Amino acid sequence: QVQLVESGGGLVQFGGSLRLSCAASARTFTNYVAAWFRRAPGKEREFVAFITTSGSTAYADSLRGRFAISGDNAKSTVYLEMNSLKPEDTAVYYCAAGTTWGTRSSAYHYWGQGTQVTVSS
Repeated sequence: QVQLVESGGGLVQFGGSLRLSCAASARTFTNYVAAWFRRAPGKEREFVAFITTSGSTAYADSLRGRFAISGDNAKSTVYLEMNSLKPEDTAVYYCAAGTTWGTRSSAYHYWGQGTQVTVSS
C-alpha cells in the first residue's frame, strides 16, 4: 500500500512562492508516476503536473512557467515549486501516484489527503 503525505501548504501573498512536498513510502517514486492535482473552491479537481520515473515532466498549460515539479528518489519525495502565485491558485493540492502517466485523475491509484494553499490578494 502506497501512502502519500503532503506538506508545505499555507497562506501566501499575491506574487509569493511556496514549495509543496509529497513524502511517500520507500522507493515509491522509482516505481510510480507522481502527480499534483488541485481543487479550488466550487470547482472540479484539475491536473497540475506529473513527473515520470525517468524524470520527464508535464504541466497544465496554464501553469507552465510558474510551477515546477521535481523528485528526490533518495528521499522518496516529490516537490511542487509554485512561483508568482495568484489568488486563483487557491486550492487544496493533492499528490497522487500511479503506474501510468496522464492528466486525468483516473490514471492515479493512490492519493494523499491534500494540503491547503491560500493566496491573498
